[in-house]
Amino acid sequence: MQPIEPSRSREPFVSLVLYRAFKWSIIVPALRVYFNAQVYGAENVPTQGPLLVVSNHASDFDPLILSSCVGRPVAYMAKEELFQVPILKQAITLYGAYPVKRGSADRSAIRAALASIEAGWAAGIFLEGTRTQDARIYSPKLGATMIAAKANAPLLPVSLWGTEKILKKGSAIPQKVPITVRIGELIPAPKSSKRDELEAVTQKCADVINAMHDLGR
Repeated sequence: MQPIEPSRSREPFVSLVLYRAFKWSIIVPALRVYFNAQVYGAENVPTQGPLLVVSNHASDFDPLILSSCVGRPVAYMAKEELFQVPILKQAITLYGAYPVKRGSADRSAIRAALASIEAGWAAGIFLEGTRTQDARIYSPKLGATMIAAKANAPLLPVSLWGTEKILKKGSAIPQKVPITVRIGELIPAPKSSKRDELEAVTQKCADVINAMHDLGR
């Protein structure tokens, strides 16, 4: 498959407006006041063009925190069932979410992520594919680097520290815990979709994210 050529350099205008309104009215105040968040490396984020944001994952809050801290909307997968709810469907679509069928997440997620990048979005992928209790990456999946290779999009490694403590087991109330977000330097897209190259770049992303996470607060 030939690398795709993005048809837009930025996200759809209405989505960008929604992102900024939601970010500055809700997410940023919560991060600054409630979570005392610290963000390092924001200067490493390209403001436009194709981009794959890859990170660790320990909380349901991670997509909102990550998208806010990188300074541009990030499209993430969401369960197909959510797109069957009126109003919610329109809201999450405007905010960049795309539907993924259960049982076929790999194929449908890759197609949807490529479509998002082609439309001007940054696409977000959690390298582990699921949450881990200590927020470290142990078994990184190849999906992100495969998408990067097909889209010829650089990878932006991001470490989310402290988010695993936001929700205590059995509680629906977010805990007031410190959060630190570290954004690393861009990693070039794999030059091909050969498995050995995808594995090498994937492991490099995981190593960079884990190293940033080890820096702690």
